[in-house]
Amino acid sequence: MNRRKFLGTAAMMAVAAPGSRIAAAVRRSDLVDSCGCDPFLKQAADASYAYNPNGQTLASDAFREFSSGIKITNFKVFGVSITPNSDRPYVFVKLETNQPGLVGWGEGTLEGKAQSTMSCIEDFRDFLIGNDPMQVEHLWQSMYVHTFYRAGPLIGSAISAIDQALWDIRGKALNVPVYQLLGGPYDQRGIRGYYHAANVNTAEDLAHLRENARQEGVSCLKIELPDPDYEWIETNAKIDRAVKYMQQVREGLGDSIDIAVDFHAKMGPAVSSIIIKEVEPLHLLFVEEPCPPENPQAMAQIARHSTTPIATGERLVTAYGCRELIALGAVDILQTDINHVGGVSALLKVAAMANISNISMAPHACEGPIGGLATLHVDSAIPNFLVQEICSFVKPGQKEKIWAEWFGFPAMRMENGRVPLPTKPGLGFELSEESLKKYPFGGTKPMEFVWHEDGSVAAL
Repeated sequence: MNRRKFLGTAAMMAVAAPGSRIAAAVRRSDLVDSCGCDPFLKQAADASYAYNPNGQTLASDAFREFSSGIKITNFKVFGVSITPNSDRPYVFVKLETNQPGLVGWGEGTLEGKAQSTMSCIEDFRDFLIGNDPMQVEHLWQSMYVHTFYRAGPLIGSAISAIDQALWDIRGKALNVPVYQLLGGPYDQRGIRGYYHAANVNTAEDLAHLRENARQEGVSCLKIELPDPDYEWIETNAKIDRAVKYMQQVREGLGDSIDIAVDFHAKMGPAVSSIIIKEVEPLHLLFVEEPCPPENPQAMAQIARHSTTPIATGERLVTAYGCRELIALGAVDILQTDINHVGGVSALLKVAAMANISNISMAPHACEGPIGGLATLHVDSAIPNFLVQEICSFVKPGQKEKIWAEWFGFPAMRMENGRVPLPTKPGLGFELSEESLKKYPFGGTKPMEFVWHEDGSVAAL
Protein backbone atom coordinates (compact mmCIF):
# COMPACT_ATOMS: atom_id res chain seq x y z
CA MET A 1 0.00 0.00 0.00
CA ASN A 2 1.46 3.36 -0.95
CA ARG A 3 1.84 6.18 1.59
CA ARG A 4 -1.02 8.35 0.26
CA LYS A 5 -3.44 5.47 0.37
CA PHE A 6 -2.37 4.45 3.87
CA LEU A 7 -2.63 7.97 5.27
CA GLY A 8 -5.93 8.64 3.57
CA THR A 9 -7.49 5.44 4.84
CA ALA A 10 -6.01 5.83 8.32
CA ALA A 11 -7.22 9.41 8.63
CA MET A 12 -10.72 8.50 7.57
CA MET A 13 -10.82 5.64 10.05
CA ALA A 14 -9.46 7.86 12.81
CA VAL A 15 -12.12 10.51 12.52
CA ALA A 16 -14.98 8.06 12.38
CA ALA A 17 -16.76 8.12 15.73
CA PRO A 18 -17.56 4.86 17.53
CA GLY A 19 -20.49 3.17 15.89
CA SER A 20 -20.27 5.35 12.79
CA ARG A 21 -21.17 4.06 9.36
CA ILE A 22 -18.12 5.52 7.69
CA ALA A 23 -15.68 3.12 9.34
CA ALA A 24 -17.56 0.15 7.97
CA ALA A 25 -17.90 1.83 4.59
CA VAL A 26 -14.15 2.45 4.32
CA ARG A 27 -13.43 -1.15 5.21
CA ARG A 28 -15.76 -2.28 2.46
CA SER A 29 -14.56 0.20 -0.19
CA ASP A 30 -12.32 -1.03 -2.99
CA LEU A 31 -9.42 1.41 -2.99
CA VAL A 32 -7.69 1.41 -6.38
CA ASP A 33 -3.99 0.60 -6.56
CA SER A 34 -1.97 3.50 -7.90
CA CYS A 35 -0.12 1.32 -10.39
CA GLY A 36 -1.34 3.24 -13.41
CA CYS A 37 -3.51 0.40 -14.69
CA ASP A 38 -6.82 2.01 -13.78
CA PRO A 39 -8.28 3.74 -16.85
CA PHE A 40 -9.38 6.76 -14.82
CA LEU A 41 -6.14 7.50 -13.00
CA LYS A 42 -4.30 9.08 -15.91
CA GLN A 43 -7.23 11.40 -16.54
CA ALA A 44 -7.46 12.21 -12.83
CA ALA A 45 -3.79 13.13 -12.77
CA ASP A 46 -4.38 15.74 -15.47
CA ALA A 47 -7.65 17.18 -14.17
CA SER A 48 -9.64 17.79 -11.01
CA TYR A 49 -12.11 15.09 -11.99
CA ALA A 50 -12.36 11.90 -13.97
CA TYR A 51 -14.85 11.21 -16.70
CA ASN A 52 -17.03 8.14 -16.83
CA PRO A 53 -17.23 6.69 -20.37
CA ASN A 54 -20.98 6.33 -19.82
CA GLY A 55 -21.24 10.09 -19.82
CA GLN A 56 -21.33 10.97 -16.12
CA THR A 57 -18.74 13.25 -14.55
CA LEU A 58 -17.66 11.86 -11.18
CA ALA A 59 -15.97 14.38 -8.91
CA SER A 60 -15.08 11.63 -6.48
CA ASP A 61 -12.94 9.69 -8.94
CA ALA A 62 -9.99 12.04 -8.37
CA PHE A 63 -10.22 11.29 -4.63
CA ARG A 64 -10.93 7.59 -4.72
CA GLU A 65 -7.88 6.82 -2.55
CA PHE A 66 -9.52 8.85 0.21
CA SER A 67 -13.06 7.67 -0.40
CA SER A 68 -15.39 7.03 2.51
CA GLY A 69 -16.95 4.21 0.54
CA ILE A 70 -20.29 6.00 0.69
CA LYS A 71 -21.88 6.90 -2.63
CA ILE A 72 -24.97 8.89 -3.53
CA THR A 73 -27.23 6.49 -5.39
CA ASN A 74 -30.41 8.53 -5.84
CA PHE A 75 -32.26 11.60 -4.73
CA LYS A 76 -35.87 12.65 -4.52
CA VAL A 77 -37.44 16.11 -4.54
CA PHE A 78 -40.66 16.83 -2.68
CA GLY A 79 -43.04 19.75 -2.98
CA VAL A 80 -45.10 19.99 0.20
CA SER A 81 -48.07 22.35 0.60
CA ILE A 82 -49.39 22.43 4.16
CA THR A 83 -51.99 24.98 3.00
CA PRO A 84 -53.43 24.94 -0.51
CA ASN A 85 -52.70 28.57 -1.37
CA SER A 86 -49.29 29.05 0.24
CA ASP A 87 -46.77 31.13 -1.70
CA ARG A 88 -44.00 29.00 -0.20
CA PRO A 89 -44.73 25.28 -0.51
CA TYR A 90 -41.83 23.50 1.15
CA VAL A 91 -39.20 22.15 -1.21
CA PHE A 92 -37.39 19.20 0.36
CA VAL A 93 -34.68 16.96 -1.07
CA LYS A 94 -33.73 13.50 0.13
CA LEU A 95 -30.33 12.07 -0.82
CA GLU A 96 -30.01 8.28 -0.73
CA THR A 97 -26.77 6.34 -0.45
CA ASN A 98 -25.38 2.85 -0.87
CA GLN A 99 -25.40 2.44 2.93
CA PRO A 100 -28.70 0.97 4.18
CA GLY A 101 -30.75 3.59 5.98
CA LEU A 102 -28.19 6.38 5.49
CA VAL A 103 -30.05 9.31 3.89
CA GLY A 104 -29.83 13.07 4.07
CA TRP A 105 -32.58 15.69 4.06
CA GLY A 106 -32.34 19.33 3.00
CA GLU A 107 -34.59 22.25 2.14
CA GLY A 108 -34.58 24.81 -0.66
CA THR A 109 -37.95 26.50 -0.23
CA LEU A 110 -38.05 29.68 -2.32
CA GLU A 111 -41.04 31.96 -1.98
CA GLY A 112 -43.10 32.16 -5.16
CA LYS A 113 -40.78 29.85 -7.11
CA ALA A 114 -41.43 26.34 -5.78
CA GLN A 115 -41.67 24.45 -9.08
CA SER A 116 -38.65 26.26 -10.52
CA THR A 117 -36.57 25.34 -7.48
CA MET A 118 -37.65 21.70 -7.68
CA SER A 119 -36.62 21.58 -11.33
CA CYS A 120 -33.30 23.29 -10.56
CA ILE A 121 -32.51 20.68 -7.91
CA GLU A 122 -33.22 17.97 -10.47
CA ASP A 123 -30.75 19.68 -12.82
CA PHE A 124 -27.99 18.88 -10.32
CA ARG A 125 -28.58 15.12 -10.54
CA ASP A 126 -25.51 14.55 -12.71
CA PHE A 127 -23.39 16.46 -10.19
CA LEU A 128 -24.29 14.05 -7.40
CA ILE A 129 -25.12 10.48 -8.40
CA GLY A 130 -22.12 8.23 -7.89
CA ASN A 131 -20.20 10.77 -5.84
CA ASP A 132 -19.03 10.61 -2.24
CA PRO A 133 -21.38 12.76 -0.07
CA MET A 134 -18.63 13.26 2.48
CA GLN A 135 -16.85 15.60 0.03
CA VAL A 136 -19.26 18.41 0.81
CA GLU A 137 -17.09 21.36 -0.16
CA HIS A 138 -15.92 19.75 -3.40
CA LEU A 139 -19.49 19.08 -4.48
CA TRP A 140 -20.60 22.58 -3.44
CA GLN A 141 -17.86 24.17 -5.54
CA SER A 142 -18.73 21.96 -8.50
CA MET A 143 -22.41 22.91 -8.37
CA TYR A 144 -21.57 26.60 -8.06
CA VAL A 145 -18.66 26.89 -10.50
CA HIS A 146 -19.65 24.33 -13.13
CA THR A 147 -23.06 25.97 -13.49
CA PHE A 148 -21.05 28.80 -15.11
CA TYR A 149 -23.64 31.52 -14.47
CA ARG A 150 -23.22 32.54 -10.86
CA ALA A 151 -25.99 31.65 -8.49
CA GLY A 152 -28.97 33.88 -7.86
CA PRO A 153 -31.83 32.94 -5.52
CA LEU A 154 -33.01 30.01 -7.68
CA ILE A 155 -29.68 28.22 -8.06
CA GLY A 156 -28.73 29.30 -4.54
CA SER A 157 -31.84 27.66 -3.10
CA ALA A 158 -31.22 24.44 -5.05
CA ILE A 159 -27.62 24.27 -3.83
CA SER A 160 -28.82 25.07 -0.31
CA ALA A 161 -31.13 22.06 -0.24
CA ILE A 162 -28.45 19.68 -1.49
CA ASP A 163 -25.76 21.07 0.80
CA GLN A 164 -27.96 20.64 3.88
CA ALA A 165 -28.63 17.03 2.87
CA LEU A 166 -24.91 16.39 2.39
CA TRP A 167 -24.16 17.69 5.89
CA ASP A 168 -27.00 15.58 7.27
CA ILE A 169 -25.38 12.48 5.76
CA ARG A 170 -21.96 13.53 7.00
CA GLY A 171 -23.16 13.90 10.57
CA LYS A 172 -25.09 10.62 10.50
CA ALA A 173 -22.12 8.78 8.98
CA LEU A 174 -19.86 10.04 11.76
CA ASN A 175 -22.59 9.61 14.40
CA VAL A 176 -22.45 13.21 15.64
CA PRO A 177 -24.64 16.32 15.34
CA VAL A 178 -23.54 18.61 12.52
CA TYR A 179 -22.65 21.44 14.90
CA GLN A 180 -19.90 19.28 16.37
CA LEU A 181 -18.37 18.98 12.91
CA LEU A 182 -18.46 22.79 12.67
CA GLY A 183 -16.64 23.27 15.98
CA GLY A 184 -19.65 23.76 18.26
CA PRO A 185 -21.44 24.07 20.49
CA TYR A 186 -20.44 27.60 21.38
CA ASP A 187 -23.18 28.04 24.01
CA GLN A 188 -24.41 25.02 25.96
CA ARG A 189 -27.66 26.79 26.85
CA GLY A 190 -29.02 26.44 23.33
CA ILE A 191 -29.91 28.95 20.63
CA ARG A 192 -31.57 32.23 21.55
CA GLY A 193 -34.50 33.02 19.25
CA TYR A 194 -37.24 35.49 18.60
CA TYR A 195 -40.85 35.00 17.59
CA HIS A 196 -42.95 37.34 15.46
CA ALA A 197 -45.64 39.57 16.90
CA ALA A 198 -48.66 40.55 14.81
CA ASN A 199 -52.01 42.26 15.41
CA VAL A 200 -50.82 44.04 18.53
CA ASN A 201 -52.48 47.39 18.10
CA THR A 202 -53.74 48.31 21.56
CA ALA A 203 -52.39 48.53 25.07
CA GLU A 204 -54.44 45.44 25.93
CA ASP A 205 -52.92 43.49 23.01
CA LEU A 206 -49.42 44.39 24.15
CA ALA A 207 -50.10 43.54 27.78
CA HIS A 208 -51.40 40.12 26.73
CA LEU A 209 -48.36 39.54 24.50
CA ARG A 210 -46.00 40.62 27.25
CA GLU A 211 -47.51 38.18 29.71
CA ASN A 212 -47.41 35.28 27.22
CA ALA A 213 -43.79 36.06 26.44
CA ARG A 214 -42.93 36.17 30.14
CA GLN A 215 -44.55 32.78 30.73
CA GLU A 216 -42.58 31.25 27.85
CA GLY A 217 -39.30 32.89 28.79
CA VAL A 218 -39.18 34.77 25.47
CA SER A 219 -36.71 37.66 25.56
CA CYS A 220 -37.04 39.01 22.01
CA LEU A 221 -39.84 39.73 19.51
CA LYS A 222 -40.02 41.19 16.01
CA ILE A 223 -42.72 43.53 14.74
CA GLU A 224 -43.50 45.17 11.41
CA LEU A 225 -44.45 48.75 10.54
CA PRO A 226 -48.14 49.68 10.86
CA ASP A 227 -48.83 50.53 7.19
CA PRO A 228 -48.77 47.93 4.37
CA ASP A 229 -46.95 50.22 1.93
CA TYR A 230 -44.60 53.19 1.98
CA GLU A 231 -43.57 55.55 -0.78
CA TRP A 232 -39.92 56.21 -1.57
CA ILE A 233 -40.43 59.69 -0.12
CA GLU A 234 -43.23 59.49 2.42
CA THR A 235 -45.71 61.85 4.07
CA ASN A 236 -45.39 63.22 7.57
CA ALA A 237 -48.55 61.32 8.59
CA LYS A 238 -47.14 57.90 7.75
CA ILE A 239 -43.74 58.70 9.26
CA ASP A 240 -45.40 59.90 12.45
CA ARG A 241 -47.63 56.80 12.58
CA ALA A 242 -44.62 54.48 12.24
CA VAL A 243 -42.67 56.26 14.98
CA LYS A 244 -45.61 56.36 17.40
CA TYR A 245 -46.36 52.67 16.81
CA MET A 246 -42.82 51.64 17.74
CA GLN A 247 -42.97 53.86 20.82
CA GLN A 248 -46.26 52.24 21.80
CA VAL A 249 -44.78 48.73 21.42
CA ARG A 250 -41.76 49.60 23.54
CA GLU A 251 -44.00 51.06 26.25
CA GLY A 252 -46.31 48.05 26.17
CA LEU A 253 -43.59 45.36 26.20
CA GLY A 254 -41.33 47.10 28.70
CA ASP A 255 -37.56 47.13 28.88
CA SER A 256 -36.98 43.41 29.46
CA ILE A 257 -37.96 42.29 25.94
CA ASP A 258 -35.72 43.17 23.00
CA ILE A 259 -37.60 44.50 19.98
CA ALA A 260 -36.60 44.17 16.34
CA VAL A 261 -38.49 45.99 13.58
CA ASP A 262 -38.75 44.74 10.00
CA PHE A 263 -38.98 47.62 7.49
CA HIS A 264 -39.27 45.07 4.62
CA ALA A 265 -37.26 47.36 2.29
CA LYS A 266 -40.43 49.36 1.68
CA MET A 267 -38.97 52.86 1.56
CA GLY A 268 -36.00 54.90 0.44
CA PRO A 269 -32.94 55.67 2.55
CA ALA A 270 -34.02 59.23 3.37
CA VAL A 271 -37.33 58.15 4.93
CA SER A 272 -35.72 55.23 6.74
CA SER A 273 -33.07 57.54 8.18
CA ILE A 274 -35.73 59.93 9.50
CA ILE A 275 -37.71 57.16 11.20
CA ILE A 276 -34.66 55.39 12.65
CA LYS A 277 -33.33 58.66 14.06
CA GLU A 278 -36.66 59.30 15.79
CA VAL A 279 -36.72 55.89 17.50
CA GLU A 280 -33.10 55.75 18.66
CA PRO A 281 -34.16 56.29 22.32
CA LEU A 282 -36.12 53.00 22.13
CA HIS A 283 -32.85 51.02 21.87
CA LEU A 284 -34.20 48.58 19.30
CA LEU A 285 -32.28 45.36 18.86
CA PHE A 286 -32.13 46.10 15.14
CA VAL A 287 -33.96 47.56 12.15
CA GLU A 288 -34.26 45.03 9.34
CA GLU A 289 -34.01 45.89 5.63
CA PRO A 290 -34.46 49.67 5.95
CA CYS A 291 -34.15 49.95 2.15
CA PRO A 292 -33.98 47.59 -0.85
CA PRO A 293 -30.98 45.26 -0.64
CA GLU A 294 -29.75 45.79 -4.21
CA ASN A 295 -28.21 49.16 -3.29
CA PRO A 296 -25.45 48.69 -0.69
CA GLN A 297 -24.48 52.37 -0.96
CA ALA A 298 -27.97 53.39 0.17
CA MET A 299 -27.73 50.99 3.11
CA ALA A 300 -24.38 52.52 4.01
CA GLN A 301 -25.97 55.98 3.90
CA ILE A 302 -28.55 54.87 6.47
CA ALA A 303 -25.92 53.25 8.68
CA ARG A 304 -23.84 56.44 8.76
CA HIS A 305 -26.80 58.38 10.16
CA SER A 306 -27.90 55.79 12.74
CA THR A 307 -26.85 54.45 16.10
CA THR A 308 -29.52 51.71 15.84
CA PRO A 309 -28.06 48.42 14.51
CA ILE A 310 -28.89 47.80 10.84
CA ALA A 311 -29.71 44.25 9.74
CA THR A 312 -30.10 42.80 6.25
CA GLY A 313 -29.19 39.80 4.14
CA GLU A 314 -32.16 37.47 3.74
CA ARG A 315 -32.14 38.00 -0.04
CA LEU A 316 -28.39 37.61 -0.49
CA VAL A 317 -26.85 34.51 -2.07
CA THR A 318 -23.44 33.04 -1.13
CA ALA A 319 -20.70 34.81 0.80
CA TYR A 320 -19.87 36.78 -2.34
CA GLY A 321 -23.24 38.51 -2.11
CA CYS A 322 -22.32 39.92 1.31
CA ARG A 323 -18.87 41.23 0.43
CA GLU A 324 -19.83 44.76 -0.61
CA LEU A 325 -22.11 45.36 2.37
CA ILE A 326 -19.32 44.33 4.71
CA ALA A 327 -16.68 46.38 2.88
CA LEU A 328 -18.87 49.51 3.00
CA GLY A 329 -19.59 49.15 6.71
CA ALA A 330 -23.27 49.21 5.78
CA VAL A 331 -24.52 46.51 8.12
CA ASP A 332 -24.25 45.56 11.78
CA ILE A 333 -26.12 42.24 11.57
CA LEU A 334 -26.27 39.81 8.65
CA GLN A 335 -29.42 37.73 8.15
CA THR A 336 -28.55 35.35 5.34
CA ASP A 337 -30.99 32.45 4.96
CA ILE A 338 -29.69 28.88 4.91
CA ASN A 339 -32.34 27.96 2.31
CA HIS A 340 -31.08 30.55 -0.19
CA VAL A 341 -27.49 31.50 0.62
CA GLY A 342 -26.02 28.09 -0.24
CA GLY A 343 -26.77 25.85 2.73
CA VAL A 344 -24.72 25.10 5.82
CA SER A 345 -21.45 25.59 3.94
CA ALA A 346 -22.28 29.09 2.70
CA LEU A 347 -23.90 30.28 5.93
CA LEU A 348 -20.79 29.26 7.84
CA LYS A 349 -18.59 31.23 5.41
CA VAL A 350 -20.79 34.32 5.72
CA ALA A 351 -20.53 34.07 9.50
CA ALA A 352 -16.74 33.86 9.31
CA MET A 353 -16.56 36.91 7.03
CA ALA A 354 -18.89 38.79 9.36
CA ASN A 355 -16.97 37.81 12.46
CA ILE A 356 -13.66 39.31 11.35
CA SER A 357 -15.52 42.53 10.54
CA ASN A 358 -17.27 42.73 13.95
CA ILE A 359 -20.67 41.96 12.43
CA SER A 360 -23.20 39.74 14.20
CA MET A 361 -25.39 37.01 12.71
CA ALA A 362 -29.17 36.69 13.04
CA PRO A 363 -30.10 34.23 10.27
CA HIS A 364 -33.41 34.61 8.48
CA ALA A 365 -35.70 31.55 8.59
CA CYS A 366 -39.23 32.00 7.30
CA GLU A 367 -39.79 28.87 5.23
CA GLY A 368 -39.98 25.24 6.37
CA PRO A 369 -38.64 23.29 9.33
CA ILE A 370 -35.67 21.49 7.77
CA GLY A 371 -33.85 24.70 6.92
CA GLY A 372 -34.65 26.07 10.36
CA LEU A 373 -33.24 23.00 12.09
CA ALA A 374 -30.15 23.10 9.87
CA THR A 375 -29.60 26.75 10.80
CA LEU A 376 -29.45 25.87 14.49
CA HIS A 377 -26.27 23.88 13.88
CA VAL A 378 -24.50 26.88 12.36
CA ASP A 379 -25.87 29.18 15.06
CA SER A 380 -24.43 27.00 17.79
CA ALA A 381 -20.97 26.89 16.22
CA ILE A 382 -20.25 30.58 15.50
CA PRO A 383 -18.90 33.15 17.98
CA ASN A 384 -20.79 36.10 16.46
CA PHE A 385 -24.28 34.62 16.71
CA LEU A 386 -26.87 37.08 18.02
CA VAL A 387 -30.36 35.63 17.70
CA GLN A 388 -32.31 33.22 15.47
CA GLU A 389 -35.52 34.11 13.68
CA ILE A 390 -38.39 31.71 14.34
CA CYS A 391 -41.19 32.54 11.94
CA SER A 392 -43.94 31.66 14.40
CA PHE A 393 -45.80 33.32 17.23
CA VAL A 394 -45.40 32.93 20.98
CA LYS A 395 -48.30 30.49 21.00
CA PRO A 396 -47.89 27.64 18.45
CA GLY A 397 -50.41 27.23 15.65
CA GLN A 398 -51.38 24.57 13.10
CA LYS A 399 -48.06 24.75 11.29
CA GLU A 400 -46.17 23.86 14.43
CA LYS A 401 -48.51 20.92 15.05
CA ILE A 402 -47.73 19.55 11.58
CA TRP A 403 -44.00 19.92 12.15
CA ALA A 404 -44.26 18.06 15.46
CA GLU A 405 -46.24 15.34 13.66
CA TRP A 406 -43.43 14.96 11.11
CA PHE A 407 -40.46 14.94 13.48
CA GLY A 408 -41.86 13.69 16.76
CA PHE A 409 -40.73 16.78 18.66
CA PRO A 410 -41.68 20.50 18.70
CA ALA A 411 -39.35 21.72 15.94
CA MET A 412 -38.16 25.34 16.24
CA ARG A 413 -39.92 25.93 19.55
CA MET A 414 -38.12 27.58 22.43
CA GLU A 415 -37.81 26.58 26.05
CA ASN A 416 -37.10 29.54 28.31
CA GLY A 417 -36.21 31.68 25.33
CA ARG A 418 -33.86 29.21 23.67
CA VAL A 419 -34.14 26.35 21.21
CA PRO A 420 -32.48 23.26 22.75
CA LEU A 421 -29.34 21.98 21.07
CA PRO A 422 -30.00 19.02 18.76
CA THR A 423 -28.57 15.79 20.14
CA LYS A 424 -29.17 13.25 17.37
CA PRO A 425 -26.63 12.69 14.57
CA GLY A 426 -26.74 14.77 11.41
CA LEU A 427 -29.26 17.59 11.42
CA GLY A 428 -30.98 15.90 14.34
CA PHE A 429 -34.19 14.41 12.97
CA GLU A 430 -35.74 11.57 11.02
CA LEU A 431 -38.46 12.17 8.45
CA SER A 432 -40.58 9.68 6.52
CA GLU A 433 -41.80 10.18 2.97
CA GLU A 434 -45.14 8.77 4.07
CA SER A 435 -45.73 11.64 6.50
CA LEU A 436 -45.39 14.16 3.66
CA LYS A 437 -48.07 12.52 1.50
CA LYS A 438 -50.83 14.12 3.56
CA TYR A 439 -49.74 17.48 2.17
CA PRO A 440 -49.37 17.09 -1.61
CA PHE A 441 -47.76 19.80 -3.69
CA GLY A 442 -50.36 22.40 -4.60
CA GLY A 443 -48.28 24.13 -7.25
CA THR A 444 -46.42 27.40 -7.32
CA LYS A 445 -48.27 30.45 -6.04
CA PRO A 446 -47.01 34.04 -6.37
CA MET A 447 -46.14 36.12 -3.37
CA GLU A 448 -48.51 38.89 -2.31
CA PHE A 449 -49.20 41.71 -4.75
CA VAL A 450 -48.93 45.07 -2.99
CA TRP A 451 -49.93 48.36 -4.60
CA HIS A 452 -49.76 52.02 -3.70
CA GLU A 453 -52.94 54.06 -3.62
CA ASP A 454 -52.34 55.20 -7.20
CA GLY A 455 -52.02 51.60 -8.39
CA SER A 456 -48.26 51.60 -8.82
CA VAL A 457 -46.17 48.69 -7.58
CA ALA A 458 -45.23 48.70 -3.89
CA ALA A 459 -42.59 46.63 -2.10
CA LEU A 460 -43.69 43.49 -0.28
